[in-house]
Amino acid sequence: MKPIRIAGAIAALLLVAAALLIAIGIPAGALTAAIQSRIERDTGYRVTIAGSGTVRLFPAAALTLHDVTAEMPGGRPTDPRLKIATVRAELSPTSLMSGTPRVTELTLIKPELSLPLLRRRDEAAAAPAPARKGGAELAEIERIVIQDGAVVMTSAADRVERRIAGIQADIERDDAKGPITASGSATLGRSPVSFELTATPSSDDQQPILVDLTLDAPGLLTSRLSAKAEARLRGTALAINGISGKLGDAPFNGWASVEFAGKPRVKLDLDFQRLDLVAITRSATPGAPWSETPLDLVGLNYVDADVRLSATELNIGPARIAPASADAKLAAGVLSVQAARLGAYGGQASGTLVIDASGATPAFDLRCDIAGVHALPLLDGLADFDRIDGKMQAKLALRSSGGSARAIAAGLDGSAAVGLRDGAIRGFDVVRMIRNLTTHIQDGWQIAPTDATDLSEFAASFQIAQGKAETSDLKLAGPLVRMSGAGTIDLPAKTLAFKVEPKLVATTQGQSPPERGIAAPNPEPIGFGIPVRIEGPWIAPRIYPDIAGVLDDPDAAYRRLREIGSGLFGNGGNDSGDADRSGRGSGAAVNEIIKQLFGR
Repeated sequence: MKPIRIAGAIAALLLVAAALLIAIGIPAGALTAAIQSRIERDTGYRVTIAGSGTVRLFPAAALTLHDVTAEMPGGRPTDPRLKIATVRAELSPTSLMSGTPRVTELTLIKPELSLPLLRRRDEAAAAPAPARKGGAELAEIERIVIQDGAVVMTSAADRVERRIAGIQADIERDDAKGPITASGSATLGRSPVSFELTATPSSDDQQPILVDLTLDAPGLLTSRLSAKAEARLRGTALAINGISGKLGDAPFNGWASVEFAGKPRVKLDLDFQRLDLVAITRSATPGAPWSETPLDLVGLNYVDADVRLSATELNIGPARIAPASADAKLAAGVLSVQAARLGAYGGQASGTLVIDASGATPAFDLRCDIAGVHALPLLDGLADFDRIDGKMQAKLALRSSGGSARAIAAGLDGSAAVGLRDGAIRGFDVVRMIRNLTTHIQDGWQIAPTDATDLSEFAASFQIAQGKAETSDLKLAGPLVRMSGAGTIDLPAKTLAFKVEPKLVATTQGQSPPERGIAAPNPEPIGFGIPVRIEGPWIAPRIYPDIAGVLDDPDAAYRRLREIGSGLFGNGGNDSGDADRSGRGSGAAVNEIIKQLFGR
């Protein structure tokens, strides 16, 4: 009886061990070599399985491998490389028995695809793409799940790394001939992105794949993008033709192509009915110092591109441009953008922008012409500046270099000519400023929402060197005021240093050049007599008469100013008589303006 009991105990132990192996997993060490050989034979990629592996039979047949790496033969630094923390494949038992394995679900946990960033297209030209070495078909896969994936783009030579992180994706195919559906999300820089995609392959390999894409990128686009296209992959070239879709409710169309061999080359041509882009966030603090945060432009070195974008209406935050058309070329780290047709707020703009990021310090060159643009909505939309209104003309020729906004401001050189006609300075009354200057120093612009200074003309030309813009021909003319002056704007420090001469005119008529055939009035200016200084931070400068000692002893200086009395205004009139036909102001008009100025 004792031998029978021993045999029974051994049998029970074997049953328990078998149950544990089924539930816990059978070590897959014996299968590792076969798996590696099969993948290399069918794909041409070299596979390394450095971690452990197990085979489960319950509740479903599953193979789990850890620390898996796939790379091209030769393992050059310029080749892509895929590392996966865990690979789990669930297989259909019936397909295993039939000899044609079918994976019902393939889960990739923490896959990381490393892509080299190349400055030249010939850096990775030596090795051809791996080819399948055998005639065996890969296992059919019904579903692929990606958990916490990443795409890491690196350049060891430049010490650059860029990541697309947090990739979650679910890819399914109901049958071998059906459409492939995919959905997922990721983080691009600091911007979240989510997508849905359907790809319908053709039964004929020569026919394109039909692709339907929906994309949400709230950090880049203001609305959902949906598009359809025909895609064809031939070798390392991807052609995307017949693109059509909507950005929000606005349609667009175009085409694109990408060459993947070595340094990517992109060609893109898109035409939008309305293109809405997220504006760059501006500083919430007016007059805050320029940012010293390094500009991240090195990425321009790792792709070449030819892009044409056009839009019936382009919206960048609150700024509106209609129509808009621009061509951009990116090669060897130099981006050149040419805009020949920009409609902006009733006027036209054209220009070129060149950004050279090929060196250690990026360089910038801007040439721009603006004609007849309504200044208020343009400046409010682009720069959050709503103090100037009128029809604006401008000609800019600027260049600089620097790795931050502050460095660019400090290195700015070139010229700028700005003119404004038939408008106003909102929130600022020049006549009141002159009156107040007879009693006290003004700290700041004395902005009042209800104030305004009507302008017939404003013009100034600047020569800019090392961030300092100098002008000697500032001119302002309005119905009651003229002002000329000269000075400097220190862009890096955000300060002003101007000396201006305000004068009043005894007429309420405008002072812009008359229309042809109409006689022009010739009002006699009434001089303030003393130049005015405008100095300090441009957000709130000090404004005061240029009298010796005014800053050291304001009371004594203003006593002297009051002693001068009405002589400040010259001899522009007398106590009687109306304005003559030449437009000279009468004594009554002069006295009225003096009364306004001195409040008496």
